[in-house]
Amino acid sequence: MATTIEKFDSSGGFSIGKTVIVDEDRNGKDLNTLEIKNSNYTDSNTTTYILRGINTSSLALDGVGTQIPIPNNTMNFVTGHIVAVNDAGVVFTSKLESAVYCDGAGAVSVMSTMETIIKDDIPSGQTWSITPVGATNRFSYSTIRAGTTSTIKWAVSTQVTTLEWA
Repeated sequence: MATTIEKFDSSGGFSIGKTVIVDEDRNGKDLNTLEIKNSNYTDSNTTTYILRGINTSSLALDGVGTQIPIPNNTMNFVTGHIVAVNDAGVVFTSKLESAVYCDGAGAVSVMSTMETIIKDDIPSGQTWSITPVGATNRFSYSTIRAGTTSTIKWAVSTQVTTLEWA
């Protein structure tokens, strides 16, 4: 029996709970994460996240410490665009590019990382640092603040490209 398939259409965009997530111009809005897949390669995807934290901490996706999920048996290319700022408006920005492997048991290893410093106005005597870290099926960044009692706010726009790697 023949079936006619109509194109999916919504004249005003799409929403969840009255919050627009795709507008009429095909722009995604107000999304927690965004996963992109190529239908020709189902063993890979790219997802974008925003991680945040204060002072010395493990950065998280939310207020309860949720980190980026990393599936078993995958090779991941993780790019983080980092900004840190204190109460006086002093700014540190950088980009971290990491190769991250997750084995069949969920052990996540940061294999290598390249850092590009974009702006470093950290006052003399203070240390603000950020490093990529892996945990069981999880990835995040660990931050350290030393030499000051000022509050340092961290935010990282993180893109994870995942490839199955059995």
